[in-house]
Amino acid sequence: MITWLSRFQRLFPFAGQPNGVMDRLGGRILVYVGVTFIVGWLALSALVSRIHEHLIMSQNERAVLLVTKSVASGLRTIMLAGDAEIAADFIKNLESVADVVDFRILRHDGTEAFLTNDTIRIVNGRLGGDRFPLRKKENKKQVLAKDSEALRKVLTTGREVPLYEQDPNKGTPLLTFVAPIPSQDECRACHGHTEPVRGVIKLTMSLAKARADVEKARWWIFGFGTLIAALVMTIIHLAVRRSAVTPLERMARILTTPENNTLNRIIPEEGCAEFRQVASAFNQMTTQLSTAWDRLRGEHDKLNTIVLGSHEGIVVTDRLEQVALVNPAAERLLGKSSDQIRAEGFLQLFNDPDHMQALCDDHQHELPGLAWFNNRMLQTHAATIFDANGDPIGSAAMIRDVTREKALEDELRKLSNTDALTGLYNRRRFDTALVEEYDRAKRYGLILGVLLFDVDHFKRFNDEHGHDQGDRVLKGIAEVMRSHFRSVDYPCRYGGEEFCVIMPSTGQAGVGRSAERLRQSIEKMVVDGLKVTVSIGVAIFPGTGKEGSAALLKAADLALYTAKRQGRNQVCHFTPGLTDAPQE
Repeated sequence: MITWLSRFQRLFPFAGQPNGVMDRLGGRILVYVGVTFIVGWLALSALVSRIHEHLIMSQNERAVLLVTKSVASGLRTIMLAGDAEIAADFIKNLESVADVVDFRILRHDGTEAFLTNDTIRIVNGRLGGDRFPLRKKENKKQVLAKDSEALRKVLTTGREVPLYEQDPNKGTPLLTFVAPIPSQDECRACHGHTEPVRGVIKLTMSLAKARADVEKARWWIFGFGTLIAALVMTIIHLAVRRSAVTPLERMARILTTPENNTLNRIIPEEGCAEFRQVASAFNQMTTQLSTAWDRLRGEHDKLNTIVLGSHEGIVVTDRLEQVALVNPAAERLLGKSSDQIRAEGFLQLFNDPDHMQALCDDHQHELPGLAWFNNRMLQTHAATIFDANGDPIGSAAMIRDVTREKALEDELRKLSNTDALTGLYNRRRFDTALVEEYDRAKRYGLILGVLLFDVDHFKRFNDEHGHDQGDRVLKGIAEVMRSHFRSVDYPCRYGGEEFCVIMPSTGQAGVGRSAERLRQSIEKMVVDGLKVTVSIGVAIFPGTGKEGSAALLKAADLALYTAKRQGRNQVCHFTPGLTDAPQE
């Protein structure tokens, strides 16, 4: 049905256009009912025609069978009278009958009877003398093949066999009956007792008239059915239009009138009971929707006031990750217009997609959301929002300017966590950071490196050049460290001339290279014309063989002692075989 309707619309494009046949309820119902009725009627007509054809052909077959049996009975009577020549004339007369295409009397071998002397000789021999005269001219004709299936069935079963064929010249249908001529007691005097079937009749009738009757009946059925179908469709169309289409069209006009195109429109409750119920339900629904809309609009106004008046930037996306909302504070903090933010996309708020993606990922929620952007320190809270099925419905970011707070925080942190002489992290901050980074590395399976070093022969240096000069050297080393390590690393003054560095997420090779560069940089450093060298111990987690941040620091300390023991001014990595040794 659907396939037919789609083909109908392709053939008649106007049917699918607005206000076209298929665009209106009455037209749709008429087409659906019409197509269903026509398909059903065609199927019924085909079935009736087929049954009628079968009945006509069966009746015709019975008539031909009766003719065949009557011919067999007449031939039997003629043959019992001993008038074989009359039988031949009887056959010729039958061939001239209307609709008889062919009539033959056949022997057991399929050849036509009464054309040769074979049977006459056998009969004369059995009776003695020349009871029946021989034919002067013989003409043997093979009508059916000796191995013909129809001939075999007739001779073995003694029953008639119908054959439907096609006239090779005219193309008209033919019905052929191959029927037996039973052998009776009266026949045995001439023909003997061995054969239950004396001969075979082959009668072929033309079915042209029968076919013509079938076609005529078929056209009558189709024509009458078409009239009935048209009448039924007309009645159905009028009934549907009166009872359903007209009330619906009146309702549609009310709903589509411009002045009624609001949630406050009311449909008159008129017409039949079903339409009154529909109108009543619609009116109740619009009343509820209107109330809900008023509430929603009030909440929308509140939310608009909060979002647009907020000093914090707000950016929200939809399901397709397209930016759907940008408040003025976000434009001000990011230094971008709303159109630019929408065009660049959510992940480009800070021109750093990786940073924004990390903030949105749940497993990265511990990463700090601080970024220096547009000459401001911005704190960002971002997340991807999911529905009840776990599907993402959008992302949201809240941006806050924490430049002043960050400056005050940094100042306080600096005062509490930095060494007064060098400006590096102090021992207190080092101990806290080492525990934090060790726990983090262990929790997430990360690598953590620790460098521990001190100035070679620093006590002798102080004795020779004074403590003030020693302090200036320590400040110089601190400057080298600040320029050498990353922002995520922790360069610290551990105490006296000892320094240490915590390097998160850095493998042994990276820590080793960094340590060697640091050693070389300090060796090249000149402070007031003086130079110093350092010995550096390196330890990596995992790899110390023991648990805990203290064990990691102890491993670095052992590596430092080993570097001093091996001649100083070098980098030594911890291995499990290192043992403790006294310092100078």
